[in-house]
Parts: sequence; structure tokens; C-alpha cells
Amino acid sequence: MISGMDHNRPYPLVIVKLGDTHEALRARRGDFENWIAAGLDTQTLPILVVDPRRGDALPAPGTMSGVVVTGSHAMVSHREPWSERTAEWLAQLVAEDTPVLGICYGHQLLAHALGGEAGDHPQGLEIGTVTVTLDEAAATDPLLRGLPTEFQAHVVHLQSALRLPEGAVRLAGNAHEPVQAFRVGEHAWGVQFHPEFDAETMRAYIDLLADELKSNGADPAALREGVSATETAAALLGRFARIAEAHHGV
Repeated sequence: MISGMDHNRPYPLVIVKLGDTHEALRARRGDFENWIAAGLDTQTLPILVVDPRRGDALPAPGTMSGVVVTGSHAMVSHREPWSERTAEWLAQLVAEDTPVLGICYGHQLLAHALGGEAGDHPQGLEIGTVTVTLDEAAATDPLLRGLPTEFQAHVVHLQSALRLPEGAVRLAGNAHEPVQAFRVGEHAWGVQFHPEFDAETMRAYIDLLADELKSNGADPAALREGVSATETAAALLGRFARIAEAHHGV
């Protein structure tokens, strides 16, 4: 990864880091940006990580091949200044047709940035490996077309994109979460699930939240047993990288 902006081409694929995983997990396995970068697996674009929470400048529109916005343990509805700045920036990128992929918090922030609404899910926490079902619109979507109608994905979220922006296309959902994926414009996507998580990471989240899950009547052992591989969901990072590469003209 590179730490500074190089204005010479090729323009970087930017990871906007809006959160950190649990310290115990980070010490063993790295953090969100490391998992995302590994999944993107781009051989042609440098990867630039920026963290608006610590005051990093967001790159000027037109200087990126694409953007991935990470998850976070923060809440979009809290309207933190760094989050609102990032939302305004995302709206500019979508207007310029820069490829964008928002993951979990990034998914909700993208909806909020464009006039939708993010907030607490009425049914509370969704966690574990779940089945995601594609809508008909996914059949012609540049990111999701060709995928199985149903696939497994890892999730952990209390908030959701409760209302999509005007003109957004819902692409996937499930029984708990009506909007597991959406697209706005031609090349901006939000996914509520975590394509960067592997099974070990998902189990770690269940273990770290076990006491809270028990207090809410959930069974951490059963959730842990239900964790499985999610190759289809994981493949979306590489698919997005190919879109960013094509956008750059590589």
C-alpha cells in the first residue's frame, strides 16, 4: 500500500478507513483495510489508504480509479464530523461516476450521502453467515451479474440503510435485511454484508460479542456452528477491482 498521493497515473484504488476491528483480532489478523486490499488483488493499481477520522485529506475527485469505504463500529446516525465530510465527498464521486463500493458502514453512509436514511434496524443485530438472495435487477448489474441467485455472506450490523436514495436500485436482500446490496448511478454500490471477512474472522466476531448475544437471547454456539465459507461474496472485491481498472482504462 502507499501512504501518500501520487498524482502520476495510474490513479490509485482508495480504501477509506472509517473504523477498526477489535484489538484482539487486529493483533492476530490485521484490520479492515488489510482484508479489503487482499481481496481486491489488483495487479495494476496502487492502493491508497486514507483515514478521515485522523484528519487525512480525502483525494480530489478525478484522481482515483475507484473507492472502497470500510465498515466501522461507529453509527452513521451519530453524524460524526468525519463521517459527514466523507458523505459529502462520496456524493461528489457518484456525481462524477467514480466507481464506489461501500461495505456495511460504507453501505449505509452511501445511502445517507445521497439522500437516503441510515439508522437502527427495527429487528436489531444481524450476525453470522446468512443467505443473500439477488433481485432480478442483479442479472444485468455490472458487479453482481452472473452470480448465483442465492449465496452465503458474513454479516454483523445493528444499523441498516432504512431508505434508499431516489433512483437507487435494490439488488439483494434476505429475511432480516431487505437491502443487502444496492446500486446508485452506474458504478456506485453498497453491500451490507462483509465480502472481506473470512470464516475465521466471522467466528471471532461471534466470540467477541458472545455475552451481548446471550443477553439478547441469541445462541453464540449455534451462530458459530453456522459459519461457512463465502466464496461468492468474497469474489465481489476482485470484481470491483476489475471495474476500477477498466474505469482507469488499464
